[in-house]
Amino acid sequence: MSTQNISLQAESHLNKVKDTGVDRLFNIINYTVLLLIVLAIILPLLFIVSASLSSPQAVMAGSVKLLPVDFSLAGYEAVFEHQRIWTGFANSIFYAVVGTIFNVVMTIMAGYPLSRTDLVGRRIIIFLFMFTMLFQAGLIPTYLVVQQLGLLNTRLAVILPTGIGIWNLLITVTFFRTTIPHELLEAARIDGCSDFRFLLNIVLPLSRPIIAVLVLFYAVGHWNSYFNALIYLRDQNLFPLQLVLREILIMNSVDASMLMDVEDLVAREGLRELLKYSLIVVASLPVLIIYPFVQKHFVKGMMIGSIK
Repeated sequence: MSTQNISLQAESHLNKVKDTGVDRLFNIINYTVLLLIVLAIILPLLFIVSASLSSPQAVMAGSVKLLPVDFSLAGYEAVFEHQRIWTGFANSIFYAVVGTIFNVVMTIMAGYPLSRTDLVGRRIIIFLFMFTMLFQAGLIPTYLVVQQLGLLNTRLAVILPTGIGIWNLLITVTFFRTTIPHELLEAARIDGCSDFRFLLNIVLPLSRPIIAVLVLFYAVGHWNSYFNALIYLRDQNLFPLQLVLREILIMNSVDASMLMDVEDLVAREGLRELLKYSLIVVASLPVLIIYPFVQKHFVKGMMIGSIK
């Protein structure tokens, strides 16, 4: 072994920091707490999936713990055979896709100019945006505005009032400010590039991490949202899936039409309990499918955009 290798090993050995007893105790406590948190999240999810794959009789009897009992797909058959659930599922996809596109476009259109130091009145505009985080008009004035605009009982009533998330806007502004150097803009201007073209051709391709974060945040928000639809919509054909799920979980009611096709399989109470778990699984699947595709950008976008 050469002298250089020996010296490098000795140097690396000296650079290693030995864990003290307090450090080891902290690691043990930290891992234990994290393990308990993971179990607190996983066990209910595992129970819901197992209950959705069990027979109605086993669910009603409380026999399901962590694994399915009397494996059955009756709940999923009832879910996918009912037209109202399919309509709610299609509506939720529409609100999530169209609403997310609208939110991301609006957030970027507001965030990029606010990240430019040459924008006149930039601090005042940012203050006005932040002011709405602390003080809001409330439900009744917001409802009256939506009503006066003629948006009640329309799809736009679910999408337009949530145009920009202020927290997401602040993260986006910080991302542009820390990632897009001003020298890049000056170089583009020398080549005759306009501000709009600079945003489309240079800024957006470099902003994939923050766009992925915005897509995930807004899509999950739209997919789980039901309150705006509950307030502004009356036509059941416009209801998102979450409202259908709410009626089953909270209002504890199931349409009689949902029982006709499965009347020979289970009784009303058994089907109602089984539908709760099956609908939760069906409603959660799209988010679980989307997340792996944006996860690689998620951490980077959050860390860069959150430095403030």
